Amino acid sequence: MRPASVLVFDIETVPDVEAGRLLNNLDGLSDDDVAKAMRTLRLQKTGTTDFLSHPQHRIVAISAVLRTDETLKVWSLGDENSSEAELLIRFFDGIERFRPTLVSWNGSGFDLPVIHYRALKHRVVSRTYWDAGETDRDFKFNNYLNRFHSRHIDLMDVLAGYQNRAFAPLDDISVILGYPGKMGVSGSQVWSLYQEGKIKEIRRYCETDVLNTFLVYLRFEHIRDGINADQLQQEEDRLAAMLKGSDATHLTDYLDAWRPIQHED
Repeated sequence: MRPASVLVFDIETVPDVEAGRLLNNLDGLSDDDVAKAMRTLRLQKTGTTDFLSHPQHRIVAISAVLRTDETLKVWSLGDENSSEAELLIRFFDGIERFRPTLVSWNGSGFDLPVIHYRALKHRVVSRTYWDAGETDRDFKFNNYLNRFHSRHIDLMDVLAGYQNRAFAPLDDISVILGYPGKMGVSGSQVWSLYQEGKIKEIRRYCETDVLNTFLVYLRFEHIRDGINADQLQQEEDRLAAMLKGSDATHLTDYLDAWRPIQHED
C-alpha cells in the first residue's frame, strides 16, 4: 500500500569554517584556507579520506519532492538568502504538517545525522520527528529514528541489504535504471559554487538529485508490490507532466534527459 504522503529529500553542505576555526585554532585564515586545513587534518586523522565528519558540515540547501494524492512538487526549501536555521525549521515543519514517509539516498548515513547536529546547534524543535513512542504510541513501532522502521526509507541502505560493502552511488543506480543521474554538477563542486555565491546553482543541482531519488523510490515501491506496473507508469507520467509544465530550465532539461526503460508486459 502506497503511503499517504512521501517526502523525498536531499541536502547539500559546505565545510563549517566557523567550527573549523574553533576546533583547530585557525583564526586569521580565509574561509578557503580554513576549509583546506580542515580537509587536510581529516585526511591525516583517517588516513583514507578528507571527507569531513558530520558535525563539521553546514547545510546550504535542502531540496525535496513532496508527493500526496493532491500534490506533486519539487522545490528547495526557503530561498537563496535563507539561513541554515530557516532551512531546518522548514524541513521539520513539513514533517509536523504532513507526517510523511521520508525517503533518502544515504540519509541514515549522512543527511539525517548532519541535520541532527545542525538542529542541535540552532535549537530547532520537532516533537514528531524525535518521537519514539513517548507522545504517539504508534511511533514506538514505526518512527523516523529506527534504521529498520519504514517512516524513513534510506534507499541506499535498504537496497544494499544493510551491508556497507553493497552500498552504491545514487548516480550509478539512476543511470542503470535509465534516469539522468548527475547533470553537470557534482557534490565536490558545491564548495566552489558556494564561494562564488552561486546558491541558485547549488539548489538546482540538489533538486535534480532528489528527482533521481524519487524515481528510484517509485521503482522500489513497484518491486516490493506497493504499486503495480500501471500505477508505476501513472506516477512517472504524473512527474513528467509536472516537469514539462515547469518554467525552470533545469527541470525541463531533466525531463529531456530522462529516458525511462520500457518494459515488456
